[in-house]
Amino acid sequence: MQVFAQHVVWLLPPLWLGMVLAISFVEAPLKFRAPGITVPLGLGIGRLVFRALNGAEVVLAVLLVLAAVVVTPGDAVRLWLGAAVALLSLQILAVRPTLTRRSNRVLAGEELPRSRAHYWYVGLELTKVVALLGLAIAAVP
Repeated sequence: MQVFAQHVVWLLPPLWLGMVLAISFVEAPLKFRAPGITVPLGLGIGRLVFRALNGAEVVLAVLLVLAAVVVTPGDAVRLWLGAAVALLSLQILAVRPTLTRRSNRVLAGEELPRSRAHYWYVGLELTKVVALLGLAIAAVP
């Protein structure tokens, strides 16, 4: 069990980092440039994609926390993992509900200015990338 948990601590941080980079910084901005994609259609797609991404992130975070309990890694791993989990929690519990309410209004036909909550989400996402990079580096023996 210890060996499996150690491999989880080594392998999941780069996987999580790659998912965040691919979805948040490649797919999300590019989808609005695709021919025929309207703002409501892009928002609908984005909601589905980010709900799936956040669900996968929660699974990865839980697996990493459980593995860290088993292998008791060094302070740096615990710090970076705690930061990544805290940032993900803030995104899901504090920012996403505001974004969801706003996107519901846009999908209902309202024209609204860009949301400040979106900037908070992106800022947290950038900070989470730093935390995940730190975690991936700290986890290497």
